Amino acid sequence: MSPISNPALVPPGGLSTPVAPARGAGGSGSPDAPRKSGQAGASFADALAQAGSPTQAGVLTQAGGAQQLQFSKHALARVERRGINLDASTLGRLSQGVQRAASKGSRDSLVLVDGTAFVVSVSNRTVITAVGSEHMKDNVFTNIDSAVIA
Repeated sequence: MSPISNPALVPPGGLSTPVAPARGAGGSGSPDAPRKSGQAGASFADALAQAGSPTQAGVLTQAGGAQQLQFSKHALARVERRGINLDASTLGRLSQGVQRAASKGSRDSLVLVDGTAFVVSVSNRTVITAVGSEHMKDNVFTNIDSAVIA
C-alpha cells in the first residue's frame, strides 16, 4: 500500500522526499524511544508520521498552528486499531472544534467530525480517544462537559 491512501492529499507538485519529524531533546530520535516526562502523547505531525504519511504530517503542523493538538498514546492506538482516517480536513475541523469548545469555557469535550467522535481535553489540547462510527453503537461518553459538531 502506498504511504498516501487518499489521492486528494497529494500536493500539486507531487510527493517530495519525506522528512522525519524533529524529536525533542533527550530523545534518541527513534520512534520507539521513550518520551520526555511531561509529554502526554504525540502531536498531529507525529501522529501522521507514525501512520506513514509524511505529506499529511506537514499539513498537520500547519493546521495546528501555535496551539497544536496532541494525541495521547491511547488515542493513537485507537486511531490505528480502528482504521480512522486522519486527513488534513478532518484534523483541521477537529482543531477548529476544540477552539470553539475552548471559547465557551469547556474543559473536556466530545468533538464529532464526519461520524468520528473525538474526546478531547480542551485545557491541554489533547485528544484522549477516538471512536469511528462503526464502533459507536452502545457507547456512552462520560466525563465531558460539552459536545461540538465540527
